[in-house]
Amino acid sequence: MDFDYSPRTKQLQARLLAFMDQHIYPNEQAFHQEVDRNGREQGNRWMPTELIERLKPLARDEGLWNLFLPRSSRAPEGLSNLDYAPLCEIMGRVSWAAEVFNCSAPDTGNMETLERYGTEEHKQRWLEPLLRGEIRSAFAMTEPAVASSDATNIETRIERDGEQYVINGRKWWISGAGDPRCQVYITMGKTDFDAPRHAQQSMILVPADTPGLTVLRPLPVFGYDDAPHGHCEMVFENVRVPASNILLGEGRGFEIAQGRLGPGRIHHCMRAIGVAERALELMVQRLTSRIAFGKRLSDQGVWRERIAESRIRIDTARLLTLKAAYMMDTAGNKVAQSEIAMIKVLAPNVAQQVLDWAIQAHGAAGVSDDFPLAYQWAGNRTLRLADGPDEVHRNAIAKLEIARFSSTTS
Repeated sequence: MDFDYSPRTKQLQARLLAFMDQHIYPNEQAFHQEVDRNGREQGNRWMPTELIERLKPLARDEGLWNLFLPRSSRAPEGLSNLDYAPLCEIMGRVSWAAEVFNCSAPDTGNMETLERYGTEEHKQRWLEPLLRGEIRSAFAMTEPAVASSDATNIETRIERDGEQYVINGRKWWISGAGDPRCQVYITMGKTDFDAPRHAQQSMILVPADTPGLTVLRPLPVFGYDDAPHGHCEMVFENVRVPASNILLGEGRGFEIAQGRLGPGRIHHCMRAIGVAERALELMVQRLTSRIAFGKRLSDQGVWRERIAESRIRIDTARLLTLKAAYMMDTAGNKVAQSEIAMIKVLAPNVAQQVLDWAIQAHGAAGVSDDFPLAYQWAGNRTLRLADGPDEVHRNAIAKLEIARFSSTTS
């Protein structure tokens, strides 16, 4: 069994690490300061930052662009899931870094959706400018009135009216809806409430400037609004779009959602491992530099225990992520569904625990904005809900295990 990365991945790894050292880490605070300054001076925290727009061409020139999208003639630089994993992990170490490389959610999942399920017209209108980093997008599925962890519960209506569809419903936690560059919403709703349970849903492309589409408010996460990206509540009120905007046809929405969420989930896990790795790094730096009760904190038994446990858990999560990525590449997302579900549970929980220990190691400084830990803690905590809560994934894993052992004992 070969645990080494491919030569191409190693080359890109070295290039990406150098880019992070030169352009990302030195500007980590500058990003948030620019967002705050836009709010104070321009009265608009939702303006795109000049910092990221300035760094994008540099990343493109370095060949660090659209690395997430495999098997696409429109993005020949795209890597397999296995090759992309260690690079996505590095990007995850800073909350806003992935956008610099055009590898940020929800755009990555939306681009993969358009590539796999969109028509040529859809691709020319939305996929190509997304691949160029000129616009952004959002994925509108979650709703406030129902338990959206079960996507069959959604109530947004998508009704045919001649050569148009009319959309009515309310969505929330729509990541990217606050960004003025968001030009299209991939929207999930029901076209037939009487069809079989998994054939009721459809997905449709809604241009952001369509009349009747209203972004109501940003929804902060533990007090962070994540501007200029944001997570928003929005209303669709008699929103009309061409019938040609539907993806694959009526009743195919659940199928598309399953295809989209597999890569999206593993990308979240890759970034979560990067978060955990950096938290451990900051924790060790802090513990080796602080003295308490006559000796360094890193010499205290409890902290050695936590350092060791962090390393064990991070490496465990990484190996399972790589296994899931390998299976997605070689056997397909459906065969890899158990591994994807397992890592979606494991990685955010590992990152959360390591972040918690790192915050504790920093004392009061750990919950301040002087270090990235508090912001990362808030963002990572949402991953235990985003793209399906832990409980749903554990249930799916258990069902697969029960089926596997039932078949061997029957």
